[in-house]
Order: sequence, then C-alpha cells, then structure tokens
Amino acid sequence: MDLRNWGRVDYLSTYAAMQTFTDDRHESTLDALWLAEHLPVFTQGLAGLAGHVLNAGDIPVIATNRGGQVTYHGPGQVMAYPMIDLKRAGYYVKEYVYKLEEAVIRTLAHVGVTGHRVAGAPGIYVRLDDPFAHTALVGPADPNDPFKGLGKISALGIKVSRHCTYHGLALNVAMDLSPFECINPCGYVGLRAVDLSTIGVQVSWSEAANLLSQKLMALLAP
Repeated sequence: MDLRNWGRVDYLSTYAAMQTFTDDRHESTLDALWLAEHLPVFTQGLAGLAGHVLNAGDIPVIATNRGGQVTYHGPGQVMAYPMIDLKRAGYYVKEYVYKLEEAVIRTLAHVGVTGHRVAGAPGIYVRLDDPFAHTALVGPADPNDPFKGLGKISALGIKVSRHCTYHGLALNVAMDLSPFECINPCGYVGLRAVDLSTIGVQVSWSEAANLLSQKLMALLAP
C-alpha cells in the first residue's frame, strides 16, 4: 500500500485528487492510504439535509459524493483516506467499514481510551464520564437518546466506485470543537463531538496519524 502524508491541505483539492486517482486506477494500481489535515470546512454526504447545517458562518459547506450527512473537518483532526480495490483485497463493503472502525478502536486503545460502536450510527464513540473504562456498551443508556453519555471522536463516510473506495474517516485529536455546534453532526441533533485532548489525552497530530496509519495498513491488507 502506498502511504502518503500530505500534511495540511485544503479539502477540495484532496477530494478532486481522490476522484482522479480512483478514475485512473487499473488492475495493477497499488492501493493507497492518504493522511491529511484540512482547513475548516463542513462536508455534506449524499444523504445530507440542508437543515442539519444550523449556522455555517464563514466556514464553507461542500457537497460530496460520500455516504452520510454533514460533518466538520479542521486543524487538529487526522483525516485518513484509504483507496482500496475491494475485489482484489477480498472483502465486502460491510467488512471494510468494520475494519475502518476497528483501526480507530485499536488506535484509541494504544493511548488508553476505549472506543465504542453504536448500532446503526457509523463511527466511533467514547464514554464522556470515563473514556478509559473497559466496560462494553450494552444498548443505549436511554432508548430515546442512543448517544446519551457518549461523545463522537471519529466519523466516517465512504464512496465505492467500481469496487474501489475513497473518502474515509476522521479522528479528532486536538481541535477547536466549536464548529460542531453549528451543525447536527452526522445528522444527529445534540450529538456531542469530542477529541483526545478534551478527554485528557495529549498526543500530537503526527503521533496520532502514525498510529492510525499503522492500524489501517495492518487491517486493510488483503
């Protein structure tokens, strides 16, 4: 797999480059993993509803062809974009999504944080009262609020074209979280976004990016 760390780059140019890479790839093209950090931007998925953007202010809102609803990208957040030929790798889209989430869970575990999945809500969440507790989630604490007591630390949204993936996942490391208050993150009213810094883990962007890339490359191997 070809690993590239682009550093801080604007979102639109990265989006265009992913599309070009996917359109131009052929059977012998190496899979790729791109790491990046973006300038402030809201991105809307194909299912995105305008009403979930509450007040964008001067932050641009960009429509994309990934799945999911609206989210925010900005400095202090690791973006990971795996571009995988699923047919060649030998696993299906559902398995691919599981592997992405598992890479985040293992990255968090490396720094002592327990990540959780929530059924029907892709991404990874942490317990706000004790993000280091190992107790598994057993259904929502409140049936009317599946995210009660949880904060979202990683969002994901993908696109698959001719069995090949692009877009990917975000891991919040140490960022200004206030823009998340200007949207309904991932389409969920009141969902709180958190980062590693907020829950007491001091790790640099580069350290988090390196950890996440190692986990992704191991899990996404054919």
